[in-house]
Parts: sequence; structure tokens; C-alpha cells
Amino acid sequence: MRVKITATVAVVIKEEGISMKICITSEDKTLDSKVDPRFGRCQNFIFFDTDTGKFEAQENTNAQFQGGAGIQSGQLVVSKGVKAVLTGNVGPNAHQVLSAAGVSVFTGVSGTVKEAIDGYKKGQYKAADTPTVGSKFGMPGK
Repeated sequence: MRVKITATVAVVIKEEGISMKICITSEDKTLDSKVDPRFGRCQNFIFFDTDTGKFEAQENTNAQFQGGAGIQSGQLVVSKGVKAVLTGNVGPNAHQVLSAAGVSVFTGVSGTVKEAIDGYKKGQYKAADTPTVGSKFGMPGK
């Protein structure tokens, strides 16, 4: 006697309400703050959950570094599980770190953090395939 067992597994994926964390460079720590035009040397990062609307603001201690600010900032953002970054500009080192981790970078973003989030949700930004500024951008005198 031969018995054949067949199993069917149904997997349901919830399409709506998928939590996604994005990062916005900011001059201060609220959603009403202005978007900081620099990535690696921005004053603060705002980590925003698109599903819950909750956010966390974190001072960018990498901004003071003479070199490596973009790399360090990129690594910090990646460690937070971010899928997209909204900023004014991004340099080559930061862009490389973020791209290698699969993080989309949207540049040319301005206004308030809240306006940037709304624009992102409406699909108003295009991901940057390349850096938008050279290294050391945002340093005093540069």
C-alpha cells in the first residue's frame, strides 16, 4: 500500500499597513522643523514610521567629524532599519553606504519634515541614482 500525503499551505500577506521606517534630515527635532539640506552633517535625523505616524528624533553627533561624517551617518541610518532617506543632498560616501544597504535616497527635498513626509507618501520624489554633492559638502568653508 502506497500513501501520498499532500499539504497545502496558505500564506496571507497583509498588503495594507506595512510598517516602513523612513529618515528625514532635519534642522530640529519636530515634524515642523525644516529639512536640513545636508545628509552626513545634518543637525538631526527624524526616523518616521509610515504606518503608525510615530517618530524618533536623534541628534547627529557625526556632523562634527572632520572626515567620515557621511559614512558614519549612513551606517547609523542603516542600523535603524530605514528603507528610504529624504534629504536635500547626499555625498558620495553616504550614498554608497546607503545604496549598498538597499536604502533609497531621495534628494532635493525641502520645506518642513511634515511636508517632506507628505510629498514622499504622494510619490513626489525620485530616488537619486548618484550623489548630488562632492565629499566634504556641508563643512564650514566648503
